Amino acid sequence: MKLYIKNMVCDRCKMVIKAEMEKLGFKVNTISLGVVEIGNETVSDEKLNQLDKRLQELGFQRINDKTSRTIEKIKTFVIRNIHQSNTSIKSNWSELISNELKLDYNYLSNLFSSVEGMTIEQFIIRQKIEKAKELLFYDELNLNEIAYELGYSSTAYLSSQFKKVTGLTPSNYKKVIEKGRKELDNL
Repeated sequence: MKLYIKNMVCDRCKMVIKAEMEKLGFKVNTISLGVVEIGNETVSDEKLNQLDKRLQELGFQRINDKTSRTIEKIKTFVIRNIHQSNTSIKSNWSELISNELKLDYNYLSNLFSSVEGMTIEQFIIRQKIEKAKELLFYDELNLNEIAYELGYSSTAYLSSQFKKVTGLTPSNYKKVIEKGRKELDNL
């Protein structure tokens, strides 16, 4: 039996969900982002309600309907490829998503927009900007390297999108986060 869970975005999420499900007596066979496969035993409504309550406390949610599962698969795919991939994506996102879900991109795009109130492209841009903010915070890459890492054609294009989403240029953002950091001795 497969259970679909919303908001799983990293390995830590998988660990937390697996631990909580095992505490509730579920036998977890496999777990991946957004999907937990449990043994073939029949699960009572009471046990599922307990799971739903615990997941909600942790910021997750079990997904029951096909539309929500499809939306979550799109989000999980985008997040995994932007935040957890070690290589930049230069390919066409619409092709990648369509191939991953084995559904027509126009259908997926319309579905996503109607449910989320934004396009898949806007979601991708927001995720890329979040990753850029993280990379700026850690100060390991310069802006040109960050643009390349995130699949932007130029630093100017990344800067333009960054400002549109955050209201700040990347350099202004970096100044703001550096001002906000305090030395350990001053806490």
